Amino acid sequence: MSSSLFDLTGETAVVIGGTGVLGGAIAQGLADAGAKVTVIGRTKRSELPFVAADATKIDSLRRAHEQTGTPTILVNAAGGNDPKATVTPEMPFEKIPHENWAGVFDLNLVGGVLFPCQVFGAAMTRGSIINIASVSAHIPLSRVVTYSAAKAAVLNLTMFLAREWAGKGVRVNSITPGFFPAEQNRRLLFKEDGTPTPRAQAIMGHTALSRFGEPKELVGAAVFLASSRASGFVTGTDLRVDGGYLSQTI
Repeated sequence: MSSSLFDLTGETAVVIGGTGVLGGAIAQGLADAGAKVTVIGRTKRSELPFVAADATKIDSLRRAHEQTGTPTILVNAAGGNDPKATVTPEMPFEKIPHENWAGVFDLNLVGGVLFPCQVFGAAMTRGSIINIASVSAHIPLSRVVTYSAAKAAVLNLTMFLAREWAGKGVRVNSITPGFFPAEQNRRLLFKEDGTPTPRAQAIMGHTALSRFGEPKELVGAAVFLASSRASGFVTGTDLRVDGGYLSQTI
């Protein structure tokens, strides 16, 4: 009985941003649970069925939708930060150009949730949408103010869509990952010799479990939210997989 709660046989899933480390782990996890998964991204990086598209361009997503059809599970995992929109001694908050702010919002909010939901989500008549948030959506991290603000908007839009689409049988939730080493943040977290940087040490010191997460540790949360049997009464919520980062205090 317990295993049947997480059986996704018969479900179809689209993972936008599934070419990244975290999105790729989720895509494979959904496939392992029985779902028929299609990955959408810019570059093919796995053996799963793949459709090339740019999530920040709605016409590109519309063409991808024509190829995949409407899924019963939609995972929106596209996102990332831009160093040009990061606070540094040379670039204080008040000097970050608007176009740099706009680029980060386009990637994380517009391409990360808005366009995918307007194209794929709007066509869904049942199922589950899972958006990927960030611990910085809850508490703004130093330096990455633009990324933090964009991810906070992801949480708000998730709750809005949960309310709007509940009547048609579509649940909308988010997952907040903690710190998972990936291509975009590895240089910030590890030195060339593989030892943690001072910033990485500070992050682990603020994480209750005192370590970084592994991509496979997001899979259980995603399968839970994808399964109508396991989480049929769960919508409009955020599931934290952060090793206790947001629970830690002085």
